[in-house]
Amino acid sequence: MEQLDTLASVIQTEFEQVNAARDAAYQQSRTLINICARAIRAVHREEWETAVALIQQARQATDTLLEGVRPYPALYFAGYTQDAVREYVEATLTYALVRNEPLPTPAELGAESSTWLNGLAEATTELRRRILDIIRHSHSDEAERLLDVMDQIYSILVTFDFNDTITGGLRRRTDAVRAVLERTRGDVTTSLRQGQLEQALYALEKQLVRREP
Repeated sequence: MEQLDTLASVIQTEFEQVNAARDAAYQQSRTLINICARAIRAVHREEWETAVALIQQARQATDTLLEGVRPYPALYFAGYTQDAVREYVEATLTYALVRNEPLPTPAELGAESSTWLNGLAEATTELRRRILDIIRHSHSDEAERLLDVMDQIYSILVTFDFNDTITGGLRRRTDAVRAVLERTRGDVTTSLRQGQLEQALYALEKQLVRREP
């Protein structure tokens, strides 16, 4: 029984360490998600310096989070941990896609491949908001570029036809990307046709003015 008491004491200490790491990770994940949301908001507002600063802050928060849970696989792969890292991936990739910069790799972001793919899917849906902001003012080549990016990403995501236990629920997010892509394609097409119509009416108006005596 003395041995049992000793073993129980060791396990108790181990569980206390895991519990402390869990509590810290949960709080850090919430902080990270908040930073990432602010970074994405800054991207949509074209506050580029602010976005970069927040993404850098998010990277530091991600490193801190992962360092604390890496010794504990159950915590590392826990939903709140990977969800927070996915938000960091989303913010970083959203910035890169909007700014037409190379996409950081999973290794560069310290993310699992499945988490990176899910973050990419989330970033793709953010492009719809960017496109709508553009076409509210007038149709432009940038809106078409971003639509093409969305299409390319969807074409890649749909090839990852694996069980959700491997991809972390990627299939559901890919379906969401498809729905957003279809709606956005319709919006861009409508904007393009409206722009062409306005140009045609303007040209006709100029012709009529020239014909007036």
